[in-house]
Amino acid sequence: MLKKSLACGLAILSIGLANATPIKIVAAENFYGELATEIGGKNVEVQSIITNPDADPHLFTTSPSISKALSSAQIIIYNGADYDPWMEQLLKSINNKNVIVINVANLMGIKSGANPHIWYKLDTFPTLARELTKQIKSINPKVQVDLNLKQFLKENQQIAVKANSIKVKHNGVSVTATEPVFGYMASEMGLSMQGIDFQWKIMNDTEPSPQMLASYEALLKDHKVSILFYNKQVTDSTTKNILKLAQDNKIQIVGVTETMPKNTKINKWLLDEINDTNNALKAK
Repeated sequence: MLKKSLACGLAILSIGLANATPIKIVAAENFYGELATEIGGKNVEVQSIITNPDADPHLFTTSPSISKALSSAQIIIYNGADYDPWMEQLLKSINNKNVIVINVANLMGIKSGANPHIWYKLDTFPTLARELTKQIKSINPKVQVDLNLKQFLKENQQIAVKANSIKVKHNGVSVTATEPVFGYMASEMGLSMQGIDFQWKIMNDTEPSPQMLASYEALLKDHKVSILFYNKQVTDSTTKNILKLAQDNKIQIVGVTETMPKNTKINKWLLDEINDTNNALKAK
């Protein structure tokens, strides 16, 4: 009888430990990793590949440790839309047939060649949060993540409300940027983005033509735009010259980032940048 009770107890303990084993998630970008943490909580073990808020994500290189992490992951999240092409190569090389791969661009219907900075679309994080909840529960139906999802969506709604209030007050205001990082969010706020061709040249590290550069500089010199958005993670000579030109002509400047800053959460990060934009619009 004692042996039977002991065996039952060990079986129950074994099942409990199995259920307590965190689901391994690897995210290419830290904001997707942060979302996985916010949704999964103690039920997940998350590793983000690009984490340095002071580094240029376009200059990222992989390592053997990253391949190892991907090989043991149960869920992999990456941006897609040509933003992180190194992930496509890594996924081909790993032997992990049961892994769930979430290509966020595909999830959002964003095709190759479009602006890849899709985390600045208002519906991206809510859509991905719901997808992550579904996939986490498909791996372990017993995990409790629905309340985390509900809380995230509630906080995220504040972003949509604030963006819409800016659109009501400032719809059609012309702005520009050093790169198309903030393009989707600017559009969500009703702002009219200028100099887009020039921004893509800078993002792709190609030389704009003299005519294109002159046309872009005229946006600042002739006060055709109210705000210059700039990518704080890219500070090459061209970007520095543009920032100085904006400062000299008293154009409002708002810094944004591709990688989420440390020690913050997604909704606070986005809301802070929207509030910075609102303050710049008030000061213009």
